Amino acid sequence: MGRMSGKNSIFNVRNYEKMIACCLFDLDGVIVDTARYHYLAWASLARDLGFEFTPAAGEATKGVSRMASLDIVLRAGGMNERFSPAEKERLAAEKNARYLAYVSAMTPAEVLPGAVAFLRDVRAHGVLTVLGSASKNAGTILDRCELRPLFDAVVDGTGVSRPKPDPEVFSKGAEAVGVRPENCVVFEDAAAGIEAAARAGMRSVGVGGSPLLAGATMQLNGFEGFTFEMLCKEID
Repeated sequence: MGRMSGKNSIFNVRNYEKMIACCLFDLDGVIVDTARYHYLAWASLARDLGFEFTPAAGEATKGVSRMASLDIVLRAGGMNERFSPAEKERLAAEKNARYLAYVSAMTPAEVLPGAVAFLRDVRAHGVLTVLGSASKNAGTILDRCELRPLFDAVVDGTGVSRPKPDPEVFSKGAEAVGVRPENCVVFEDAAAGIEAAARAGMRSVGVGGSPLLAGATMQLNGFEGFTFEMLCKEID
């Protein structure tokens, strides 16, 4: 449990059943502004296939796996039955290459406002931090944006087989640091992620203010000015 045993631990100030022992964070659209890069890559692929993939339609791809996102894109263009599994793998690889062209040029300046300060504040209170992302490129983004030292564990698309809203990514994240689900809070910007948190038995914070996040325990427009103490007061 590491830092949870220190005198600053939330164990000392909250009821055991209600305390926050671990915060799990989605990456894209929560910590860094990569959601737009995913959309741009999918929209570019759709145009090559002969149709437009709108930003509104792109909302459904947030928080889900690459292949699940491809199915969403193809359905939007009426092409969901057109390609074989092998062809779909090729299309997903094409999209990923376009996406990687964007993320390979990322810098710490693309971390969303207030995110680093909030992560540090959470950790200063002895609470564990875990990245729980469907992205297979999470490691690249963490390194490019110098974020890896701010997480006690990383669970991403290379280590899970079931996309959100399946709770696998968050359940594995909690298991990685030895924390019970009821003592975890998930930060998500996608409806699929909020549902995954609920199915994992965790509370959630919907980040970004979208009406699609109405199922979250609480909502937050952004991290700027937000503190761990505020989270503890508002999440219950």
